[in-house]
Amino acid sequence: MSGTDTLLPLRIPELGPYLGRIVSGTGRTPGGLHLDGIRLRLATRIFESAGEARRLASREKRTAAVQAIGRDAWLVAWEEAVGSTVGLLMERVSAQLDAEARAVGLPKRRRRRMLPGNDEARAARARLGSSGTGLVQVLNQLEHVSGQAVAATGLDSGAMAAWQRALRLAGRRLEAAWLALEDEVTREAARWQQEANLVAAWRRPVLGVIVAGAAGTALAVWLGLIFGGYLAPPWWLAALWSEMTP
Repeated sequence: MSGTDTLLPLRIPELGPYLGRIVSGTGRTPGGLHLDGIRLRLATRIFESAGEARRLASREKRTAAVQAIGRDAWLVAWEEAVGSTVGLLMERVSAQLDAEARAVGLPKRRRRRMLPGNDEARAARARLGSSGTGLVQVLNQLEHVSGQAVAATGLDSGAMAAWQRALRLAGRRLEAAWLALEDEVTREAARWQQEANLVAAWRRPVLGVIVAGAAGTALAVWLGLIFGGYLAPPWWLAALWSEMTP
């Protein structure tokens, strides 16, 4: 086999510089949430995948190496980050709504109904996940060129270069997706803040309190007149009193 027919070394580029602020941090707390732990976990997942790909490539397991840093690895890391962010957001929202409801004396049953459930969490996940639309497009391209990189020789060195470019672009798009996710978290938190404001403005219906108070007062006056001898008791009250009196 000539030199041009020899398989090219499968070199995985350093991805840290292309992940940008996923690694260095954004300095933001979107919606009051501290997402640094989730962000660093996302970066770690990508670095771990790249490290595994290098290990496999050093053993000439080219197909497995390409798969280790392929489309699925990036998507799993991204979806895990989205899911963790939604979970943290829903916890904060639930705590805030419950605190506001308790402060204004909202009945317990109504408190339970207003807290976000599975449907709200799924909707929030869909909105936050949409931040990765551009990432998914690049990962589809990465999948397309991965097979060519496995078989790349000196005759088609462009295939290897295209795969490496796709990996670098995936890093940039992942950074963009994370920044868009933080923006969406800010918007999502603002939506729920409006709900919290409505809860905080709730007041127990005044008419019901007045009616209940008036009824209680009338009953007390009526019983007072009966026991004071000013009114004759109804038969059922007289019968009850006679049963209770030895």
